[in-house]
Amino acid sequence: MYGNKGMGSTALKRLMTEYKELTVNAPEGIVAGPVTEENFFEWEALIAGPEGTPYEGGLFSAILTFPRDYPLSPPTMKFTCPMFHPNIYPDGTVCISILHPPGDDPNMYESSSERWSPVQSVEKILLSVVSMLAEPNDESGANIEACKIWRSDREAFNKTVRDSVRQTLGL
Repeated sequence: MYGNKGMGSTALKRLMTEYKELTVNAPEGIVAGPVTEENFFEWEALIAGPEGTPYEGGLFSAILTFPRDYPLSPPTMKFTCPMFHPNIYPDGTVCISILHPPGDDPNMYESSSERWSPVQSVEKILLSVVSMLAEPNDESGANIEACKIWRSDREAFNKTVRDSVRQTLGL
């Protein structure tokens, strides 16, 4: 019992520190913090679509859910708005190396240096997601339909994304 309490309080201290850092030095186009002050293990993030991509002009909301042993284990991240992207599952869950558990990839696809480690942070996750929006990795697809269209018909892919951006903005 003591071990769990210790882990939770370590995670809580780390999350509070990261939140303070993000409020003071927020990266451009990213806002994130706890959904409520009562629960630091669930954060909401807003990410502006990167310029020069079909996501430009969009504002995308997501939830990050942190495990009690954070930062030893990574959080999960799930968009709460429609997202059409090769590395985002149809249910909104983000599939990106930095959110995969530490250690070697059982599929031999990623090196351990690309995967989660306790030196990573919420800021690094969110910046990685912005990069992922700009440059999808179609070799590791989470949304097979988005991968196929991304590879075969970039114009159709961009139109689908722009339509979802308008939908997200309520236009």
